[in-house]
Amino acid sequence: MKNISDIPMKYVTNLDKYCVNALDKDVAYLKSFETDRLLAGFRETAGIDMCGATRYDGWESTLIGGHTLGHYLSAVAQACINPGVSDADKTQLSSMLHTLIDGLLECQLNSKGKRNFLFGAILVDSDNVELQFDNVERNLTNISTQSWVPWYTMHKILAGLIDVYRYIGYNNALIVAKNLGDWVSNRVSDWDEATRKQVLSIEYGGMNDVLYDLYEITREDRYAIAAHEFDAVELFEKIHSFQKDSLNNFHANTTIPKFMGALHRYEACHEKIVDGEEIDASQYLQYAIDFWDIVVNRHTYVTGGNSEWEHFGRDYILDGERTNCNCETCNVYNMLKLSGRLFCITGDVKYADFYENAYINSILSSQNPETGMTTYFQPMSTGYFKVFGRRYDKFWCCTGTGMENFTKLNHGIFYYSDDEIIVNLYENASLQWREENYQLNMRANLQLSDKISIKVNTYDGCNCVWGLALRIPSWVSDCITLSVNGEKLDSKIDNGYVHIPAGFCDGSEITLALPMKLRTCKLHDNDRCVAYVYGPTVLSADLGCDDMTTTITGMMVTIPAAKIRGYDNIVLPDDISPDEFIENIDRYLIREKDDSNLQFVLSTNGLRFAPHFSRYKERYGIYF
Repeated sequence: MKNISDIPMKYVTNLDKYCVNALDKDVAYLKSFETDRLLAGFRETAGIDMCGATRYDGWESTLIGGHTLGHYLSAVAQACINPGVSDADKTQLSSMLHTLIDGLLECQLNSKGKRNFLFGAILVDSDNVELQFDNVERNLTNISTQSWVPWYTMHKILAGLIDVYRYIGYNNALIVAKNLGDWVSNRVSDWDEATRKQVLSIEYGGMNDVLYDLYEITREDRYAIAAHEFDAVELFEKIHSFQKDSLNNFHANTTIPKFMGALHRYEACHEKIVDGEEIDASQYLQYAIDFWDIVVNRHTYVTGGNSEWEHFGRDYILDGERTNCNCETCNVYNMLKLSGRLFCITGDVKYADFYENAYINSILSSQNPETGMTTYFQPMSTGYFKVFGRRYDKFWCCTGTGMENFTKLNHGIFYYSDDEIIVNLYENASLQWREENYQLNMRANLQLSDKISIKVNTYDGCNCVWGLALRIPSWVSDCITLSVNGEKLDSKIDNGYVHIPAGFCDGSEITLALPMKLRTCKLHDNDRCVAYVYGPTVLSADLGCDDMTTTITGMMVTIPAAKIRGYDNIVLPDDISPDEFIENIDRYLIREKDDSNLQFVLSTNGLRFAPHFSRYKERYGIYF
């Protein structure tokens, strides 16, 4: 297996115009929060002065309150190292982070629960601030009056603390995280097997994942031991067996983080001595690989999203589950994390291919570029529309992951191995890595051109000691062309990449052409139900803005109330067969001459198609 690592985000700038706007909108949103309001629930739990502040509304005023602060910490920490954020904004956000972390430490030192307890949800019982956790152990799970996934919330808090320490090095964040890890360790050490199974039957986010994180940072065995208590081995083995419909009715965003934790056990503990025993965690890597394969191959739509009303269905049933509640955004957030880590461990290009697809067509698609607000669901049923959250009175899970998604748009573009810089995403981007004497400036816009230009410089003017590995995406439709300084190179593809050896001179210019064309993507359970894709970009049709009313489902989740009818089917003339139409779609879906936008018109009915990620105002259709 290759030794591959992420290039730290602090060296990478995403210069794509769409992404620059997305980051700016997210940063403005993050700056607008009041730290006292984010801390209000934690201060109430600790019984200390709330500084005249009240909790935010929506989910923050329920039994899941406090989860947003965890996401917020992660999002702001990422912003503080993102070269695309101004120094003034970084200074303001860093100050807010310090205020929040210091406030959490004060709450922790005044805990009204057991030592080091920290929590921010509304209180079920002010005399027992840990009652939500007690109730989960007793299977008392009414989400309004007893418990609403407190371990899920705890995961978000711990993850945020660790991200602050990881990205900006604020030591108080590690102190709070370790203290909280100690509380977790002490609590889980009292579980018998029945209690453990009961707790693991309720959504707990990535508690195993984040505790393995804490173990990697500290190398203190108790965190790895506690993490293993959250490893759902029976589930892992079930998935490993590849049983038919093995994920049917599983809550998707409960399940994906469990396998991120399985992978992290391999990363953190394999062939390490933990509690006096050498751990063989190789099977945990296989668990994660098997799970990823099942989700991507049996449960994923063309955009890279999955699920219907938050759940996986039966294998390969996708057309049958297209509704107004598909593709929860949190699922894609977690699948991208899983994919990136699997790529680093295995070097398998399939993970990079999936990452590109889901990043462009689900993550970029999830933000309103005017307001910066993000989606919960993205309907796959033709005739619905995207619904975005509001600034201060929703605070869905996807609001939190949405905060994080758009301060790390510079992640996943570049990686490195022992001797190569790996380019996985093609965007306007810059890599400035002074410590490694390396600069790379890339110009790409795959919606408008198949040409990619990369200029490589060294800080000292010497020849470059790093080679280049350029991903050749699975959607490439013809032979690629590759040149360095105008000289054509051999473009042999090796495991999804073309390789340029080290030694090219300072200032070298690499040109890569990735031919692309229009194609159709079918659903497993209906080969007449297709989506249209150009290169890496999923297209959707503009179905107008009539009667875009919304309704509420679940816990205050806003969704489109009704679809517009009459667009599900494309009726073909008698002389065009469905097979002819699908196999030769470029004859019928005609690209308009437009140098600034990717636009198509369907000759049979006049529907206009454009990149789905850029569509946010109107009803749409992806599948027809």
